[in-house]
Amino acid sequence: MTSDVFITRTASFLPHEPVSNDEIENVLGMIDGKPSRARRLILRSNGIQSRHYALDRTTRAPSMSNAQMTANAIRGLGDVRQIDCLATGTSMPDQFMPNHAVMVHGELGWPQLEAVAFSGICVSGAAALKYAWLSVKAGNARRAIATGSELCSPALRGEFFQAENDYQIRALETAPQIAFEKDFLRWMLSDGAGTALLESQPSGPLSLRVEWIDLSSAANQHPACMYLGAEKNDDGSLRGWFNYSSTEWAEKSIFAVKQDVKLLNENVIRATLKDPLAAIKAKRGLRADDIDWFLPHISSMYFAEPVADGLKAIGLPIPRERWFSNLTSCGNTGSASPYIMLDELFRSGRIERGQRILMYIPESGRFSSAFVMLQAV
Repeated sequence: MTSDVFITRTASFLPHEPVSNDEIENVLGMIDGKPSRARRLILRSNGIQSRHYALDRTTRAPSMSNAQMTANAIRGLGDVRQIDCLATGTSMPDQFMPNHAVMVHGELGWPQLEAVAFSGICVSGAAALKYAWLSVKAGNARRAIATGSELCSPALRGEFFQAENDYQIRALETAPQIAFEKDFLRWMLSDGAGTALLESQPSGPLSLRVEWIDLSSAANQHPACMYLGAEKNDDGSLRGWFNYSSTEWAEKSIFAVKQDVKLLNENVIRATLKDPLAAIKAKRGLRADDIDWFLPHISSMYFAEPVADGLKAIGLPIPRERWFSNLTSCGNTGSASPYIMLDELFRSGRIERGQRILMYIPESGRFSSAFVMLQAV
């Protein structure tokens, strides 16, 4: 026997005061003491005006861990009584082992519970939400918490790239795209955590019934586009960090996040939006008139128009006045972004009973996506 499941509370945590565009390089630092040539161009394109970093502004040392940020977001839910299941998603846990979920559980100090961690990039948070939803739906948990969180700023600091800069200065001068593919993400990513409480009964003045969550992967069609802990071979395959010496880890910035920008621009809309959503539209009978709020997790405002065009192309032209995003004020926080976006809308008082919310969460790692349908009750 299955039952309805409801998101009854949401919360988010953004560390420290917001960092404006003019302050970024003061906080992250410069590479080799030189201002980035790509920064202004990328910031103008992505439209982000402020973001948050879990860094000490004076020393640039991390001021908190990913697990601590996630626990702070969960505490923002208030008194949630006994939780049976904790499902977390993140791109960058604080360590390879143990998993992120048990570290968050340890920070909370709660009684024994099921703790499950999902890895990946942006879709990891949606996968955690789906696990929590299915756990409650199957009657395996009475109350479950799902989270998405990212602590990327330590890997964006200028000194993180210094060894590579010293080692590859000639290569960077003759092939500037090498620098751009890594520098690009320094101005795109930021820190934060978000969470949702799922229960089998609605609660309070507003709850969101989870109608469905669909995840899909286009990895059968494309090589990796965004990656960390690896280098890309000429044939598009990845060579993992364990194939390099510890010296090469620094010299080649193996643990820096990299993005194949050309591959991204050519494929992200079709592979993560048009193809999977067209299939969902046919399967579930979706109509634009039935969607009151559209929450797209886009990494840059540059992609807003292509997303709109993609929706029109598959016969789902959701008007822009029904879109909601806080990218420009909260930044791109990866797997946390959908939670942070939903939390702001949930608390805004703008959602009315009966309205339906469609969330779109793409991931450029190897072109995965998630779609979440919620209805306000």
